[in-house]
Amino acid sequence: MNRNQALKKIAATALSVTVLPQIAKSMEALPEAVKGKINHSVCQWCYSDIPLDELCAAAKRMGIKSIDLLNSTQWATAAKYGLTCAMAYANDWGLQRGFNNPAFHEQLLKDYSANIPKAAEAGLKNVICFSGNANGLTYEQGLENCARGLEPVMKVAEKYNMLVSMELLNSKVDHKDYQCDRTDWGVKLCEKLGSPSFKLLYDIYHMQIMEGDVIATIRKNIRYISHFHTGGVPGRHEIDDTQELYYPTIMKAIVETGFTGFVAQEFIPAKQNKLKSLKKAVKICDV
Repeated sequence: MNRNQALKKIAATALSVTVLPQIAKSMEALPEAVKGKINHSVCQWCYSDIPLDELCAAAKRMGIKSIDLLNSTQWATAAKYGLTCAMAYANDWGLQRGFNNPAFHEQLLKDYSANIPKAAEAGLKNVICFSGNANGLTYEQGLENCARGLEPVMKVAEKYNMLVSMELLNSKVDHKDYQCDRTDWGVKLCEKLGSPSFKLLYDIYHMQIMEGDVIATIRKNIRYISHFHTGGVPGRHEIDDTQELYYPTIMKAIVETGFTGFVAQEFIPAKQNKLKSLKKAVKICDV
């Protein structure tokens, strides 16, 4: 299952989840001790076969503070467990249709104008956005279109002290033709907009595939980064010694920059016990 498929499933089931008695009981459990240098989060779509209440309860026990990529109907569930949503959805179109297409600007502005105030009221700080697929646009054309579409959104975001973060995704393996597939392109968009409310979601998995040199890139561009996602390369599975990245060193480099945002686990567990894999990943990143 990819994220787009998971989004459809989330939309269909978000309001139908019921709280099991054992989950309510688990809310009373104290979270495990974490060092506090990394603010831990986890992406819900990677665990879409686990009820959100159950995932929240388990995350709380692990010392995780947030569930990423929830829509407005789900924010209250996370809050019930004392969790935030550090990267929230303000639009349900998925990844292919984004701000690089002027035909979508009017509707995107409506969606973000409606959901940014809702997110602020819920105590959230960051909503995600996407460039969309290039569909023949050059990088320069896509950059201009994104800037034009995002400028009015920035006025809303600045009013509510909200960040809007565009995710960097690879166009080589997972998201063919996605336009915001390079850090330098995302940085140019940040500079062009010139708004404190626009930053980048740096997905370590995706950028390792596209450009590598992860630590140096993070250090150079940390002022433009609001959030991180993880994932094992290749395959986007566990971030343990089965893959090529050494996450403890990456996390130490992030801490050294003074970054105070969130790092969210976004790997797809390949092992049978998914929550055990998640717990291990938190330990790996808790430097």
